[in-house]
Amino acid sequence: MFKNLKDKLRKFKSKAEKELGEDDGKKPVKGGKPVKRVPVKGGKPAKKGIVRKRAGGKSSLDKLDKDEWAEVEKKPLLEDAEGGLLAKKITDKKLEDIIWELEVALHESDVAVPVVEEIKDYVAKELSGKKIKRSLDLGDVIESALKNAISNVLVTKYINFDKFINDHKKPVVLMFVGVNGTGKTTAIARIVHRLKGMKKSSVIAASDTFRAGAIEQLEKHATRLGVKLIKHQAGSDPAAIAYDAIEHAKARKKDVVLIDTAGRMQTNVNLMDEMKKIKRVAKPDMIIFVGDSLAGNDAIEQAIKFNDAVQIDAAILTKIDADAKGGAALSIAHAVGKPILFVGIGQEYDDLVPFNPEWMVQRLFE
Repeated sequence: MFKNLKDKLRKFKSKAEKELGEDDGKKPVKGGKPVKRVPVKGGKPAKKGIVRKRAGGKSSLDKLDKDEWAEVEKKPLLEDAEGGLLAKKITDKKLEDIIWELEVALHESDVAVPVVEEIKDYVAKELSGKKIKRSLDLGDVIESALKNAISNVLVTKYINFDKFINDHKKPVVLMFVGVNGTGKTTAIARIVHRLKGMKKSSVIAASDTFRAGAIEQLEKHATRLGVKLIKHQAGSDPAAIAYDAIEHAKARKKDVVLIDTAGRMQTNVNLMDEMKKIKRVAKPDMIIFVGDSLAGNDAIEQAIKFNDAVQIDAAILTKIDADAKGGAALSIAHAVGKPILFVGIGQEYDDLVPFNPEWMVQRLFE
């Protein structure tokens, strides 16, 4: 999972650590002279980086009480330039060179351009001018900057799906959109399975009448899961099917209606207009875009187009377990400003897990 992006980030970290850590030939100084370690009374060496003197030039480290040592330990890892405690300053010139390397690595992993810009700007700002102590691992500093930058672009308005279903007026109407081949039908079945686990009843509307195979697929899932499928003949009015499913749910006191829609290409004007009609008739409580992680930048472009057409509320990313690049997962939420609800990580009904930014960050740096 995300092998390409993980490798790129690992290589960037290694190269950045090497280039930013190259010695410039200078030693940390204090008053123009090298800082010396002053031994404490009794011949013991002074604590690294801490030198205090009494009158007569003798060290007073041996006189620090417990509370004073506690204050010493609270000192930040990154300190002011004066004092000679800092090993190295990250210069803008060195930083400029490695930020270019980061940009290339992200582009090669199918990360969207706006997201690349935000990540590299965040990393540059976090590292620029920092003065790193010798006791601090430069690699840890670089990795921390990367993690913070990636977490930042993944954070959008969070939707707790289970709470949304529990708290919302019934029936809750969910409309699923996306192009053919993204795993939309399977995603619907997995949501039905999740709802069953929550003790919620549901009905599926087979509003993809453009493709007969889609109705057959849903029929198999509905039979397997033991839920009602509302369908008409292929070529029927999709909005009418959605309406019938909602009326059925109201009459039978079902909790949730899940509306499948044709796997239309975002450039097909007639089909996009049809999807807008379904939205007008069904008045969905949530419109969910289903995107294929393996589609990379295409999935991001699709999400933007669907959002422009019907205003999606959230996204589900499928096949994330097979996604070597990781760019779509990193970019989709940021591109449309809407949260990723779930990610598909396998072939079973249970293999749909709630998405959490920390979940992805951990996997990118594990």
